[in-house]
Amino acid sequence: MAHLSSIDPVMAETIARVGPCTLAPNPNIFETLVDAIISQQISVKAADAIVARVRAATPGGLITPEALLLLEQDALRAAGLSTPTARYVRDLTERVTDGQLDLAALDKLEDEEVIKNLVAVKGIGRWTAEMILIFSLGRPDVLPVDDLGFIEGVREAYRLEARPTRKELLERGEGWRPYRTFATWYMWRIRRLTQGNERERTRIVSL
Repeated sequence: MAHLSSIDPVMAETIARVGPCTLAPNPNIFETLVDAIISQQISVKAADAIVARVRAATPGGLITPEALLLLEQDALRAAGLSTPTARYVRDLTERVTDGQLDLAALDKLEDEEVIKNLVAVKGIGRWTAEMILIFSLGRPDVLPVDDLGFIEGVREAYRLEARPTRKELLERGEGWRPYRTFATWYMWRIRRLTQGNERERTRIVSL
């Protein structure tokens, strides 16, 4: 993190306060995507409960394309998914199963190509795709300017009176290249520390 510390005194202060970055990507892209779709617009606690029920409904408790393909939409609804969310999970499962979406090939693509492939799936937008770049593919230079936790982290770290605009975040992020993912992680951590939440962000959630 020497680069970030050397170019930005606020980042240097944040890194000193937070400590070493412990971001560890989860290579299971399918499971992470299902988790992300389920977690949209609901609390982390609710998402955890639903994911647990989905696991309970699959052979061996596995969230894989093969396992979810065996579940009817009614079974997903019974696990707590809304009708649209169940459709999104089904669409993802079918696209992966029939080869329309090759998750194994994503690692070979540039960031924007990964995003283009993922947003073709119902229920997956740019924000979710950016989170996959960070949490599954381990890309080092992602700047999720629409992520509320990141926005609030920047506001608090830089002691801004109002939330920074998208344009302001993009401009600030230019100085963080080519390590914008790590800058983002530190903004998440400072946000959670300010909230008194010591739990590290390891899942795709909006805060």
